Amino acid sequence: MTASPPTERPLEPNDPGGRGSDVETDTGNRLMAAPRVFLPAAGFLVLFTALCVIFTEEAGDLIMAANDAVVGDLGWFYVAVVTGFVFFSLWIALSPMGSIVLAKNDDEEAEFGLFSWFAMLFAAGMGIGLVYWGVAEPLSHYSSPPPGTADNGASAARNASDVTLLHWGLHAWAIYVVVGLAIAYATHRKGRPISIRYALEPLFGDKIKGWFGDVVDVIAIVGTLFGVATSLGFGVQQVGSGLSYLGVVEEAGTPLLVGLIAIITAFALVSVLTGVDKGIRYLSNINMGLAGVLLLAVLLLGPTVFLLGDFITSIGSYLQNFLRLSFDVRPFQGGEGQEWLGSWTTYYWGWWMSWAPFVGVFIARISKGRTVREFVMGVLLVPTLVTSLWFAIMGGSAIYAEMFGNGGLVGEDGVNTDTALFQLFDTLPLSTLLSVVALFLIVVFFVTSSDSGSFVVDMLAEGGSLNPPAWSRAFWASMEGVLAAVLLAAGGLAALQTMSILVAAPFSIIMVLMAVATAKALLGENKVIQRRKRKWLAEQVANELRDSGEIPAIKK
Repeated sequence: MTASPPTERPLEPNDPGGRGSDVETDTGNRLMAAPRVFLPAAGFLVLFTALCVIFTEEAGDLIMAANDAVVGDLGWFYVAVVTGFVFFSLWIALSPMGSIVLAKNDDEEAEFGLFSWFAMLFAAGMGIGLVYWGVAEPLSHYSSPPPGTADNGASAARNASDVTLLHWGLHAWAIYVVVGLAIAYATHRKGRPISIRYALEPLFGDKIKGWFGDVVDVIAIVGTLFGVATSLGFGVQQVGSGLSYLGVVEEAGTPLLVGLIAIITAFALVSVLTGVDKGIRYLSNINMGLAGVLLLAVLLLGPTVFLLGDFITSIGSYLQNFLRLSFDVRPFQGGEGQEWLGSWTTYYWGWWMSWAPFVGVFIARISKGRTVREFVMGVLLVPTLVTSLWFAIMGGSAIYAEMFGNGGLVGEDGVNTDTALFQLFDTLPLSTLLSVVALFLIVVFFVTSSDSGSFVVDMLAEGGSLNPPAWSRAFWASMEGVLAAVLLAAGGLAALQTMSILVAAPFSIIMVLMAVATAKALLGENKVIQRRKRKWLAEQVANELRDSGEIPAIKK
């Protein structure tokens, strides 16, 4: 006698770690929470923007002073926490908990196809930053190696690749895994609204439905807005510099950058109003296709064999030096080491964590029907591999030009991060066409970052609604553009970078709590699943023994 094993269905309300209150109650809580989240978050951002406009110089000085305090005292904490997220993600994926399905029914199919799913999460997770730093960061580390590292040609080039992949590889995506998995489990498995607060329910119970949960969601919204605004600032800075480099405009001054923000934000408004299934999905697919064409063109037009070899070598070197890089806070380099850490590693961890609510919620929203293991491996490994390829080709081409070509990408003042991409294209055939394609790609990335961010922020502000109202989507999309413009005027990219680090400080604590809550929930469900399986196996063995006559059948 044979039978199918019990399915790994979600836990019932009476099960340990079960779903608790029903969806109807959660809907009521969502509706009550909406104004308590929307109004404080919107009020804070409007007030902050107004103060920066009125007291521009003072605001810039205050932002930089706060940055010095955070970088000096919390750099080690950011490094330790983010590395911990990598090991947490791998543990969850490789354990029996990885087989749990992020849906109410275990046989439920994924909402989006694999390519569309990957395209959307990649466009949301990296966006403009990958285009902006693809050439600039490896070249910067090569021309000015981190304190305490070798500065000779070959060693500097290899170290530049390792450090770049540290900032853009497993660590960055592990941050997204922590938030995305916690929200996906709460939403798709337990039927909760999409909201940061419900990811903490296994730890705090009904407390998350009150003021505590409101504070968590407000912090997430503010962090997301500053994180996206930072990327928008990078995007317009590069678009403006590209237009100036190509001779379209004379100078990429603040008025031009603000005008670009206004124009591209208008496109983002149109996209966000069409929702996930149309505008955001289509633009993400266009992004991936266009980025792939640009990458392939640089590979074929540049030193192809060298770049392919660099890609393979960079992966091996990154893995070989992974632990050393992951825990290095450069204490023996003194002030120089701490300054470098704040300008690069601490800044990146802060940037990724400020993006984590937005990217985590967005990935959770599009990941219904996938297993925990598929979610973690898809979010952690595939984007890291593609990112490695991007930097090997873009950054590798730039370093090759400096080492073996005519150079010219590194000036007397170092690397111009705004124009480094276009300078690289000047070393290749079809340089003007490549520059035009790159500018278009940056704009599309700009739009997808803004519309995805606006959609997610609005879901949080509306208490977890999957389809928030159009007027509030438009409000948050506009707010992102205004915030980016104001911060650029207050202190340029330095102010944008600084705010990313600052807003990540409180959210890093929330992320640690989310990891603990997720582990508790998954361990509890896995324990029940394993108990059901053991009971089912025992019944199967008993039935087979009775059928064979080895034990007597129980008389009724």
